[in-house]
Amino acid sequence: MLKVNNLTFRYGRRDLPVLRNLSLDIERGGVYGLLGRNGVGKTTLLYLMAGLLTPGQGGVTLDGTDTRLRLPSTLADIFIVPDEVRLPKMTLAEYVRVMAPLYPDFSHEDLCRNIELFGMDGDVNLGELSLGQMKKVYMSFALACNTSFLLMDEPTNGLDIPGRESFRRLIASCMTDERAILISTHQVRDIDRLLDHVIILNDSGVLLNRPMSEIGARLKFMVTDIRELVDTALWSRPGIGGTAVIAVNDDGVESEVGLEMLFSLADQSPEVIQYIFRNR
Repeated sequence: MLKVNNLTFRYGRRDLPVLRNLSLDIERGGVYGLLGRNGVGKTTLLYLMAGLLTPGQGGVTLDGTDTRLRLPSTLADIFIVPDEVRLPKMTLAEYVRVMAPLYPDFSHEDLCRNIELFGMDGDVNLGELSLGQMKKVYMSFALACNTSFLLMDEPTNGLDIPGRESFRRLIASCMTDERAILISTHQVRDIDRLLDHVIILNDSGVLLNRPMSEIGARLKFMVTDIRELVDTALWSRPGIGGTAVIAVNDDGVESEVGLEMLFSLADQSPEVIQYIFRNR
């Protein structure tokens, strides 16, 4: 388990905390979505989880070991894919020869499959790739390392439409009960079908931290022209095909979660989210 315990972090001693008393657990066997406005601390949290930043208070542990210690056993079981990827001027084969030994569960077979799924040639020079191509190669390598915890910051930035579809297929094909993938993104439509769990940050803390199944059981997401439903909805937004609404789910049937709609509700009316999910 990747455990965040009462974490507080600020970049300067006189700065306001980016994160304050934040606690959450990331367990193996799920795909987690990390959402929040710009500046709310999503990237900072990922770097703290990976042990690349030092918290002012609290800490992060991976199976009981402080990630900030950067022990070889920890580094071999956690991988972070940053928003902006930069790779050295060498062939992919050379890169793998240098980097793969750091990850005991690295699979050359998985790497070839991942590269192929992105429609790329494995015989490439990393220094000659575009930003999108570089990201495809780096994510292919990251997933081939088979670490228990994979942290991804805006992974679909720089990808074209086919690349985004390949990304979704790749994540779905690589998930196992022994792995957790945490994806921080603003491109919620790229990941909404992948997620098992949603975490929304707000005001330097956690606003929502729930499984998708529970969210769908408590909230109903739909598009309707029925005025009564629109008027009594927790959130609504007119559209071409009708009005998108979120309502309390009281019919006992799990609703398909509209992730973009959920984030809009959380952003505009966080008190509603707190009320619906309080002490539950």
